[in-house]
This record gives sequence, C-alpha cells and structure tokens, in this order.
Amino acid sequence: MHTTGTEQALRILIIDDEKNLRDSIAAYLESEGMEARTAASGEAGKALLETERFDAVVVDLKMPGMSGLDFLAWLKDGGPLVPAIMISAHGDIKDAVEAMKRGASDYLVKPFNPDELVVRLRMVIGNARLAATASAMQTVADKRTRQSRAGADPDWIGSSGAMKEVRSLIERVAPTDSTVLVTGESGTGKEVVARLIHRLSKRANGPFIPINMGGIPENLIESELFGYEKGAFTGAESRKTGLCELANGGTLFLDEVGDMPLPLQVKILRMLQEKKIMRLGGSRQIPIDVRIIAATNKDLEQAVKQGEFREDLFYRLAVIRLRLPPLRDRPEDIPILAQLFVDRYTAEMGRPPLKLAPDALELLSRYSFPGNVRELENAVERAVILSEGPELHRSDFSFAGSAMGLTAPDSEKEGGPVAAISGTDGEIKTLQELEKEAILRTLALYQGHRERTAQALGITRRTLLNKLKEYQIEG
Repeated sequence: MHTTGTEQALRILIIDDEKNLRDSIAAYLESEGMEARTAASGEAGKALLETERFDAVVVDLKMPGMSGLDFLAWLKDGGPLVPAIMISAHGDIKDAVEAMKRGASDYLVKPFNPDELVVRLRMVIGNARLAATASAMQTVADKRTRQSRAGADPDWIGSSGAMKEVRSLIERVAPTDSTVLVTGESGTGKEVVARLIHRLSKRANGPFIPINMGGIPENLIESELFGYEKGAFTGAESRKTGLCELANGGTLFLDEVGDMPLPLQVKILRMLQEKKIMRLGGSRQIPIDVRIIAATNKDLEQAVKQGEFREDLFYRLAVIRLRLPPLRDRPEDIPILAQLFVDRYTAEMGRPPLKLAPDALELLSRYSFPGNVRELENAVERAVILSEGPELHRSDFSFAGSAMGLTAPDSEKEGGPVAAISGTDGEIKTLQELEKEAILRTLALYQGHRERTAQALGITRRTLLNKLKEYQIEG
C-alpha cells in the first residue's frame, strides 16, 4: 500500500550491522511509500533517535558493541516512545521472549518476507498510536458527556458580535500549526479559547496540556516543563517526563506566560526554535512535536520595553494574536452565559432546573464584572448552592472581591452589593481595607483554598500570595 499525497510517510529506522540487509530493507520500505534511515550499530541508531523522530525501529538482535537487547533496554529506560521490531537469524524462542520482555513490539526470524515486515510495521505503529491517543480521547469523551448532561456548550463564551469575530479568527487559525498568543483580562476565557483551537485543529486527538506559568513556584517550573533524569537532584529517585514531552502530537498551553522568569524565557525560545528539549540532569536533546498556545493578561509589548520579557520570544509567540474583550464590553452575552452556568451547576448538583428572575437579570446586567466570565460563573455557582426556590433572585447573588463593580445608578439602590464600601457606622473605607475584606470573605467562602480564591478574585495565585503577605493574612 503506497501513501497518497495527503498522508505523511512513515519514518522507519533500520539498525543492522549487515550493510546489504539493511540497505535492501530500506529500499523495499521506500518502494512501499515509507521513509527509511539506516544505522550500522546500536550506538549509531541511538544517536539518530536522539536527534530525529521515527515512527518505528527495526533492530537486529546480534550486533558488535550495543546488542539489539541492549538497545531495547535503553529504549525502554530512557529513549523515546517508539515501537521496535526485533529481527534475528536465530529462531530461539528464548531470544523472542527476552526481546518482548525488553520492550520489543514484535519479532521476526531471518530470512523473512519483506511484505510481512511491512504488515508488521503498520500494525505496531497503529497499535502505538492507538495506545497514545486512547487516554486523551477517553478524557474528551468523558468531558463531553458531562457537558451534555449539564446542557452547556463547552467551547464558547458568548454570541455577541465581538465574540463572533473572535470565533471566526479561531476557525481560520485552528487548522494551522502557527503559535497563537491569546490576550485579555483575567477571567475572559483564554483557556476556553485555547481548548477550542486545539479541538478544531488536526491535533484534536492528541493531548491538550495546560500549565499556569504563574501558579508553579519558580524553582519547580523547569522540572515540570522539561522533566528530569534519575539523580538529577536530591529526591529525583526516578526519571520524570515533563509536560512538554507529554504534549507530543498535541498542544501545550502556556497560561500567564507574562509571569515567566527571564531564565526560563531563554529555554522556551530555544524549544520553539529547535523543537527539542532537554530534561534536567540529561545530556541529550529530545525531539518534540507540539503546538504552542500562550495566554496572558499583561501588556507584553510594554514588558518588552521594560526589559521584563524577551523581544525575540514575544515575536515567536505572537505569530497570531487574538484579543478577548472583557465581559463589560459585551453585556448582551451576560444573560446567555448566566443561564448556561445555572444549567451546568444545577445538573452537576442534581438540583431541579432553575431560572433567572427579572431582578437577578437586572442586577447582572448592571454589574461591571471586573473578574469577567470567571467571576460570573463563580457568582452563579454560589447562587445555585444557596438558592431555595425555583428561581434565582437578586438576593441570591454576591460578588466577592468586587465591591465597587456596579454602575452609578444601581449603586444608589438601597441594599445593593456596593453597600460593602461603607462600615456599619457609615464610615468610608480605603481601597486597601476593601481589598483586605474582599480577600478575607473569599478565603472564608472557599474554606482557605488559595487557587479557587485567586480565581474568584480574578487574580493569579502569585498575586494572592503577595496580598496575603502584605496584609498579614494567614490563609
């Protein structure tokens, strides 16, 4: 079976110390539409695998130096995830059993029919790809099942004219492999957009790996991204595969990329340029095949001018720039999104259906939502939890951390949420006092959970930790 013009040729590495045999195998595989590379020893094959990507390896059992079994042991312990077929002139069943124990996907005895090798190669490659995508596909299926039960469209965050323009751009960009930079205020739905780009791309069956650059301590972020080798540092008792490597064949989402420290920016730039990474404590470059989507709520161009962000990395990330408007600039989306979240949380909690009463819709429409879609979702979740009747009313809503979020006419209404700006004796409080109270209320609401508190307040976890230290709050 030859490949068509739309299929990508399978890349096969043939390792055998017999030149005539490896060349004849390579020639036959190429006649079948595959791309073949050859190596005369296990060591040479190992070097090729450390610099290039292959779909499968054909390796001889008996070779000088690194034997086929030694090569399989290296592949299983520290090499790339690639299926291998062992070939041997010795038909001893013990050799076959040992080869399979060492990680071989199949075993052929010389001389063999080259047609059989082609069939076996396609089979082991297909099985490897199925194994690699099965987990990701199951995750997607489970997610869509939950979302279907919740009656929600998981892939979008509005139907206003502004968001329709964003959606149109996404549909044009998604099929490419271009790097995308998503910008917008905290809580506008940047990860939702990144996931939609992934779902509409040719990588949809591959993994989507998100990482919050501002949510991981600086001393741990490199090991999370790139992984590490056994013994790389105290406590590294076994090899760890990094998130970049786990994203192979899929999408790596770098959220809050503006919080990335400068030393790490250098390594991310090198990864984008070379499409390779190196584990901490490692000595070899590992090829990776990932699409990068980055997101930030910061002005990266200003950060470049201030020397806080590398200009070359900025241009690498911003091949396609996609800006999400804040929720206050598209108020027509608020009622639709609010009811969507109501439906989602009533379904998840096993509650009867709830509707938004007119007074609740009026409140939501007049609120400026400094925390954007995330704040709306959190407010709805709290309202659903606390509600008792068949409708959600104004009294069911509160807006943690956003005491001054109402427009002027509504702020004059008696009993509105903005009443929190004054104390019980009518004194005016400073912004610092309001901020501290908002943090304390939200921490209490989420029982001290810092990640959820930061999300509800529309700030990063790092910013929350700084505020806790500033106000001497123990949370």
